[in-house]
Amino acid sequence: MRRLAEFLAPIALIVVLLAIWEISCRAMNVPAYFLPAPSAVAQALVADAPTLLTSAWNTLQMALIALLVASVLAQGLALAVGLSPLLERAVQPLAVVLQVTPVVAIAPLVVIWAGLDHPQRAIVALAAVVAFFPIFSGAVTGLKSADPDLERLFDLYGATRTQRLLRLRAPSAAPFVLEGHKVAAGLAVIGAVVAEFVAGSGGAQGLAWRILEAGNRLQTARMFAALVVLGVLGAVLHAVFEALERAALRWWRGR
Repeated sequence: MRRLAEFLAPIALIVVLLAIWEISCRAMNVPAYFLPAPSAVAQALVADAPTLLTSAWNTLQMALIALLVASVLAQGLALAVGLSPLLERAVQPLAVVLQVTPVVAIAPLVVIWAGLDHPQRAIVALAAVVAFFPIFSGAVTGLKSADPDLERLFDLYGATRTQRLLRLRAPSAAPFVLEGHKVAAGLAVIGAVVAEFVAGSGGAQGLAWRILEAGNRLQTARMFAALVVLGVLGAVLHAVFEALERAALRWWRGR
């Protein structure tokens, strides 16, 4: 019974909020271009479902490619940093500067470098930049989290720095790396959407382009429909990575 109540609670809240929204729009005669009622958004969702699903797939593809690129680069750099404390001191400030620099600020440059005829390259690159830091930071933190007793045991047996990294610190970093990927997955979607806004090209045909297209035509209901699909996409992606994290951690603790 308690589990059922926990499951129904967020659904009930959403239904109540949508009902208030619908009643308010009808009672106050709010113009549709300013704030459409949920019923109008639902109609736009049904009418544009094929286009929205295609655009969602394009956005998801670019986000996942960016996540893969960020994962390979971040974990490779973290392993290199784990072998050399001097390299960590050299890389860490640059990584922090990259993290705190707004992606919107560097997006025009990346669009030019990638080529105006290839907006997908710019979008993947910018999304990878956004997703890079959580994975890198998690991996570096995890490499430093090995059990001190095991560290002393490796010292006792005269393990080399590479053996210590691959056989002790890398396995110890697994939970931190998994958490970093879960955070980076959502950021990759955000980065892809922001990059597509800045690119301002329909070549990518992602959800951001649908929002821009509907906004230029004052079709607010279609904008909300694209936002709903984007929100669902982000929630599903987060749930998938959370499930993968739980499964991987169960295996990791068993090992």
